[in-house]
Amino acid sequence: MKRFITLLDLLLVLVSFVTWVAGDVSYCQQKTPIEVRPHSVTITEFGAVGDGKTLNTKAFHNAIFYLQSFADKGGAQLFVPAGRWLTGGFVLISHLTLLLDKEAIILGSTDSDDWPIVDALPSYGRGRELPGGRHRSLIYGENLVDVIITGDNGTVDGQGSVWWNRFRNGTLNYTRPHLVELMNSSEVVISNLTFKNSPFWTIHPVYCSQVLVQNVTILAPLDSPNTDGIDPDSSNNVCVEDCYISTGDDLISIKSGWDEYGISYASPSSNITIRRLTGETGLGAGIAIGSEMSGGISNVHADSLRFFNSDHGIRIKTAPGRGGYIRNVYISDLTLTNVRIAIRFSGQFGEHPDEFYDSKALPRIEKISIKDVRGENISTAGLLEGLKDDNFINICLSNITLSVTKQPAWNCSYVQGYSNLVSPRTCDLLGGKIYPDHLSDCYSLSNHLRSMVGRKKEGSILPR
Repeated sequence: MKRFITLLDLLLVLVSFVTWVAGDVSYCQQKTPIEVRPHSVTITEFGAVGDGKTLNTKAFHNAIFYLQSFADKGGAQLFVPAGRWLTGGFVLISHLTLLLDKEAIILGSTDSDDWPIVDALPSYGRGRELPGGRHRSLIYGENLVDVIITGDNGTVDGQGSVWWNRFRNGTLNYTRPHLVELMNSSEVVISNLTFKNSPFWTIHPVYCSQVLVQNVTILAPLDSPNTDGIDPDSSNNVCVEDCYISTGDDLISIKSGWDEYGISYASPSSNITIRRLTGETGLGAGIAIGSEMSGGISNVHADSLRFFNSDHGIRIKTAPGRGGYIRNVYISDLTLTNVRIAIRFSGQFGEHPDEFYDSKALPRIEKISIKDVRGENISTAGLLEGLKDDNFINICLSNITLSVTKQPAWNCSYVQGYSNLVSPRTCDLLGGKIYPDHLSDCYSLSNHLRSMVGRKKEGSILPR
């Protein structure tokens, strides 16, 4: 096959590959631009037709199979030019760039037979919606390293309405597929693309490390069911930045497994950075943590957030039987407009995978700091509901000003912590105006950075 050179090849030089560098303020800092992959083909060389009607699954499969021979020769690139490229699910390889032209649209087939059935995730024990397996994502990869999905704002459209209707009608046979899922993979970049109408969660890195999602737009109708934007799941060293998301469910949802299966698999999510995120959600939250968090979630830093016309701003979700922990969360610089509940903690949220979960496996929720929050036309400032005999502790609220339309502005139970400069005044359970003398009770940005530097010195964040 001949090398296919386009202007986008040259532009790709400007696309930065993520490198985690010891001594930087964040593990998701970019370092130097990558060079164009030395081997490149276009999907049309394998018989693909971009008319929006011809099924191109075989062309994607054959192109990627051909490029696999270059994985150890500097990597390869698959270019998708302008057109509407209908396809079923296809599988990526290591050292691959999937590059979309500005006018390229990859369309997910509306025939469920074109989305293969795969095993349930071990940390979930079954499909998230139904027992048994699940449909594989449209773009999928497993046990990969050095994968880039990018373009000049091309589009990946899952055509999810057929799946949403099956969900609403109760006619699904298996759990709906994601739009993009990468498993057990590292050094992943997803950038400069629009993702639309996912059947289920949109971008799902699970059991992954060193993941950068940057400059992406994610769109789905505000009433579409479970169309989360980006769900880091049992993954570490994940950076999401400069994204716009408008969907029917959580814009970002951090997860780590479901009840006894997540506890047994014991793969936490940690070192998650989210910054410069804007969007709206019909039924979810701007940032959610849980409810599947049984493997544990820690060291989350989110800032420069703008959410509007949404159900929730920040939400933590868990339940008896989850086990695990959520700790060391720092959220700052949050602007909310027309949001029903600004901050919500739910200790009794979500169903269980089966009857074998341990109801005595209680989650540990601690060191959650939220500061520098502004909100207009907020119905309720906070609904913070912990668990009896399992209080959520060291909840720290600071410099929060909300224009609230309903009373009481705050409703709290089974939580402990501190507050300072919060208006309207928060619950007595959070100490009124009292703030801790020992700031170690609250997770701060300096704690987060110290944790990152410590991990860098141990070498756990640097690429292989």
